[in-house]
Amino acid sequence: MVELWHSYGLPTAITVAEILAIIVPLLLAVAYLTYAERKVLAAAQLRKGPNVVGPFGLFQPLADGLKLLMKETVIPAGANRVVFIAAPIITFVLSLVAWAVIPFDAGMVLANINVGILYLFAISSLGVYGIIMAGWSSNSRYAFLGGLRSAAQMVSYEVSIGFVIVSVLLCVGSLNLSDIVEAQKTVWYCLPLFPMFIVFFISGLAETNRSPFDLPEGESELVAGFFVEYSSMTFALFYLGEYANMILMSAMTSILFLGGWLPPFGVAPFTWIPGPIWFFAKIAFVLFCFLWVRATMPRYRYDQLMRLGWKVFLPLSLAWLAATAAFLVFTGRLPA
Repeated sequence: MVELWHSYGLPTAITVAEILAIIVPLLLAVAYLTYAERKVLAAAQLRKGPNVVGPFGLFQPLADGLKLLMKETVIPAGANRVVFIAAPIITFVLSLVAWAVIPFDAGMVLANINVGILYLFAISSLGVYGIIMAGWSSNSRYAFLGGLRSAAQMVSYEVSIGFVIVSVLLCVGSLNLSDIVEAQKTVWYCLPLFPMFIVFFISGLAETNRSPFDLPEGESELVAGFFVEYSSMTFALFYLGEYANMILMSAMTSILFLGGWLPPFGVAPFTWIPGPIWFFAKIAFVLFCFLWVRATMPRYRYDQLMRLGWKVFLPLSLAWLAATAAFLVFTGRLPA
C-alpha cells in the first residue's frame, strides 16, 4: 500500500505529520505575534496593551480569531466573487508553502532541495498576485490603488533582494539553504556583508508591506488599501498571510546572515543549546526589530519609497555584488 501511495506521488502519513508539525506551530506563532506586536507598541507608547482577556491578556489572539470567525463575510455587489474569495486564500497558502525548504537544524528540513533559495524567491514573487487580485476584484478605486501600489512596491524591492541573495550565494557556492548555514560556521555573513544585511532587512520591510513602507494599506489616503472591502475570515486570511510572511522573512534573514541554527562564534558556552532554539531565537530577534521599526518610524511618502528602492538600494546592491565577485576572484576564494 505504501509503495502504491508513493507511486502516485501522494504524501505518506509521516510526511503529513511533518507538515502539520510545521504549520500548527506557525499558526500559533502568527497568532501570538499579533499579541507581541501590540505589547511592543504599548511599551513604546507607555501604555499597557492587551491585559483583559486571560492572564496578562494572553487569550486576546484567540478572542480576536473567534470574533473574525463568527462575523459575516460581506462580498460587494460589483465584485468578482471567485477572484475576491481566491485572493486571500492565495496570499495565505503562499505564506505557508515557502516553509517546505526552511531548515530548522542540520537535516531537519521538510524538502532539502538543492535550489531552495530559488524556490523561496519564486514563492515570494508570487505573493503580489493575491494583493493585485484583491485590489481588482473588489471593484473599489481605493482597493485598486492599493493593489497597484503594492505591485510596484514589491517588484521594486525584489530586485535589490535578488542582488543581495546573489552576493550571499557567491560566497557560499550553493543554492541549498542548509549549505548556506553551514558556510557560516566561522563567521556569520552579517559581519562581512553588513551593508547587504541592512539592505535585505529594509527590503524585507517593504516586501511584507510593513511600516514605514505600508503604503498599499495607507489608511490616511486609501482607507485600508487593497483589503478595504474584506471582512470576517477573508480579512483574517490576509492578516495571517502578512504575519506569516514576516516570520518567513525573519527566517530568511537568520539563514542568510545570522547563521541559521548555528550558535554565535561556535564557542563552548553556546554549543550545548540545541540548534532549533538558536534558530527560533534569531527569528524572534528579527521580528522584534520589525515591531520596533513600526513603533518608531513614520510612514514614507510613495515617491520616497520608490526613490529608496531604485536610486539607493539597487545601485548599492549591484555595486556590492560586483565588489564581492571581484574580491573572491582576486583572492582565489570563489567556490567551485
